[in-house]
Amino acid sequence: MNAIIIDDHPLAIAAIRNLLIKNDIEILAELTEGGSAVQRVETLKPDIVIIDVDIPGVNGIQVLETLRKRQYSGIIIIVSAKNDHFYGKHCADAGANGFVSKKEGMNNIIAAIEAAKNGYCYFPFSLNRFVGSLTSDQQKLDSLSKQEISVMRYILDGKDNNDIADKMFISNKTVSTYKSRLMEKLECKSLMDLYTFAQRNKIG
Repeated sequence: MNAIIIDDHPLAIAAIRNLLIKNDIEILAELTEGGSAVQRVETLKPDIVIIDVDIPGVNGIQVLETLRKRQYSGIIIIVSAKNDHFYGKHCADAGANGFVSKKEGMNNIIAAIEAAKNGYCYFPFSLNRFVGSLTSDQQKLDSLSKQEISVMRYILDGKDNNDIADKMFISNKTVSTYKSRLMEKLECKSLMDLYTFAQRNKIG
């Protein structure tokens, strides 16, 4: 078998490379960003693609989604420095064969590849756990009023209170009220929390 590694961390690339070679898997290419990844995969046609979530440019999940849309049928394993259930759920939905946390050891990549070769997916944590978490996020979103959703979208678009007030034909005080309510309902303590929530749920 052969593989392409897509990861921008030199130590991670070296560790994955050594692991694959040790298991008789040939390395066709090593990429450090996502922009050229799809084209290289389509040209080289590897059996396996190992992608880090946080690569520069086009991120790992976007590369995964594009490859599956273009009918790439090889094994795709997503790796991440984070043991994140939300990433795992998105990867599963997008067609990954496995998700491996670097924190839990690179050897799990081989376990994920073996599982995929035998027709299984490799997600070492329960899908039910992160499906439950996503459902919780959806419930939070469902609790927002139309006005609160509008304010949230304007905030995510970089608008300040004055801009939002003008666009919604309401007072600054009312904007502040909606903002406080939506932050409380979404359990966000800061704008960074809100941006993270939005990114996690593909809002914006």
